[in-house]
Amino acid sequence: MNLEEHAHGNELFKEYFKENKESLLKLVTSGQSPKALFIGCSDSRVIPDLMIQSDPGDLFVIRNVGNFVPPYKPDEDYHATASGIEYAVGVLNVKKIIICGHTHCGAISSLYKEINDPSLIHTKKWLELGKSAKMNAILSLGTNADKKQLYRLTEKLSVMKQLENLLTYPLVKKAFEASELSIHGWLYDIETGEIKYYNAEAYEFLPLKDLNNSNDN
Repeated sequence: MNLEEHAHGNELFKEYFKENKESLLKLVTSGQSPKALFIGCSDSRVIPDLMIQSDPGDLFVIRNVGNFVPPYKPDEDYHATASGIEYAVGVLNVKKIIICGHTHCGAISSLYKEINDPSLIHTKKWLELGKSAKMNAILSLGTNADKKQLYRLTEKLSVMKQLENLLTYPLVKKAFEASELSIHGWLYDIETGEIKYYNAEAYEFLPLKDLNNSNDN
């Protein structure tokens, strides 16, 4: 996609802006009050607003490689994802956090490869956040399991691990335990467009359409 195509896209968006000017300008004068924090992967095939047909102002979005949530560690130097979580919960007062993984995730498959390129030093370090999901997948299926099966299971286990990491944040834990905040693990299938949610009681990912206002994580 060249710059001319981007410019054309913006012209089309300006038409949308005109048609929805009142609601969009209200977001300027009243500020944002998103319904949820959405933590998703940077993968270009994962488009939160398109996937669930949300409107501008509905989602506060954090995207990173692998939709990982680093555990709460205030002594570390960089806190992009952590600061987004704290801002969403502590300032914007979101009532819901969604961690959304997806199938065919490059970050997950990279967990099973050696990264020796020194130019990818930050990527290699970041991927350590997925190691426990990989280890648990191997423990479940065995080292000789089919790679595709390992990847699909690791994608699910990673979402579950990120939910666990999310609760290490004092703001999140406090709001969650007070029933002021719900947290949800999703998995988006890029081959079908379907989203499944993690049902903690069933220990399984089930179709989102069947959720029916459940409070499952």
